[in-house]
Amino acid sequence: MRRGASFCLLFSLSLVLLGSVHAKPNYKEALAKSILFFQGQRSGRLPRSQQLAWRSDSGLSDGLFAHVDLTGGYYDAGDNVKFNFPMAFTTTMLSWSTLEYGKRMGPELPNARAAIRWATDYLLKCATATPGKLYVGVGDPNVDHKCWERPEDMDTVRTVFSVSARSPGSDVAGETAAALAAASMVFRKVDRKYSALLLRTARKVFQFAMQYQGAYSDSLGSAVCPFYCSYSGYKDELLWGAAWLFRATNEMSYYNIFKSLGADDQPDLFSWDNKYAGVHVLLSRRALLNNDKNFEQFEAEAESFMCRILPNSPYKTTQYTQGGLMYKLPENNLQYVTSITFLLTTYAKYMKATRHTFNCGNLLVTPNSLLYVAKRQVDYILGENPIRMSYMVGFGPNFPKRIHHRGSSLPSLASHPQAIGCDSGFEPFFHSANPNPNILTGAIVGGPNQNDGYPDERSDYSHSEPATYINAAMVGPLAYFAATLN
Repeated sequence: MRRGASFCLLFSLSLVLLGSVHAKPNYKEALAKSILFFQGQRSGRLPRSQQLAWRSDSGLSDGLFAHVDLTGGYYDAGDNVKFNFPMAFTTTMLSWSTLEYGKRMGPELPNARAAIRWATDYLLKCATATPGKLYVGVGDPNVDHKCWERPEDMDTVRTVFSVSARSPGSDVAGETAAALAAASMVFRKVDRKYSALLLRTARKVFQFAMQYQGAYSDSLGSAVCPFYCSYSGYKDELLWGAAWLFRATNEMSYYNIFKSLGADDQPDLFSWDNKYAGVHVLLSRRALLNNDKNFEQFEAEAESFMCRILPNSPYKTTQYTQGGLMYKLPENNLQYVTSITFLLTTYAKYMKATRHTFNCGNLLVTPNSLLYVAKRQVDYILGENPIRMSYMVGFGPNFPKRIHHRGSSLPSLASHPQAIGCDSGFEPFFHSANPNPNILTGAIVGGPNQNDGYPDERSDYSHSEPATYINAAMVGPLAYFAATLN
């Protein structure tokens, strides 16, 4: 073969290889799967429309100990406990995603609404079942975590936890109010009666959060700690709840509340526990889109947050792995990545609408500056990383096969009708090296370590466990890139 011809052939092959390596992820497929995942986390009686058919009814007696109906809602991660604090944050983020990006979701919009409603139906029960009480969880985590059993087989005590005037929980109440207020806007045009119920309940729950102030961690102790302690305190949830109620109602009383709560923290993360950055971006919308001078403080705080995240900012406090992934904390790092990516994408959206730019020192930041970092994180999660691993289960050719998830790792009722007891799930299932028998489609796991490595071990829950709040924050960016790039 002539040298020129061989060079052309090699050049062509290299282009093909580069094309396959850098092929754009199918964001529409990822969006659909990121929402489908929530069906795998459902508690309660499943509808006929259930697509993840390996799941069955579970938790049908939830609330019995308190003589109330607390069926429904979501299991938070790979266990069989309903923790309302992260569940409410999940609901708020799904609602915010739908409010910002619903028009870009196409056929996934009804599915997003269904995922939200599965949570809000449950949260409404928790808020209205007993006057003066807000139920905030079902299942004893200390008992549940000693078992490896399907939710359908649960035989652990389904203890019910609540907050009240005597045992306050402003953090979980503030987040619940935020979730209900945000969701009320999602349903405003499609189900007015339901929307009004959500908003009416959000007002009452927020009033309770303000009137009886205190941390739910102090009231409930080992029922929620160390699992979902309110490490950042409850002021951020009061701000968050007031901000969402202000957006839902436009009433100045809520504006006065978040102004009266005083100076905010300036964090460099956003999560189910720490809402400050979310508050700043949510309220900055008013400054940018409405040119409201009263909200310029929040615009400045949102931009200060972005300057702590951007990799080439002189004020950066965020680490990145060699492969380009934001790295915040060793345990369940992707929860911070997806939540921060949501804020990057959403603030860029506001900036684009108003042709706004800002500076981090001498660095000029444009909307595309934020979108570049956001897209890099989304693409990394979907497989554009050093080990070519998609961290979304069921997406791409190479994804986690041994996730830390009871329902996924144990045979379904259809294939194994006999009950699998508390201890029986460990051998041979939990300790097996075999892939999980049930694919929890769309689940995003905790993610790689700081060296971009991922061992894919079921026992390695810090990296292999999915969670509802990881997915909820990813829905918005996926919808944005699906509409923009696919």
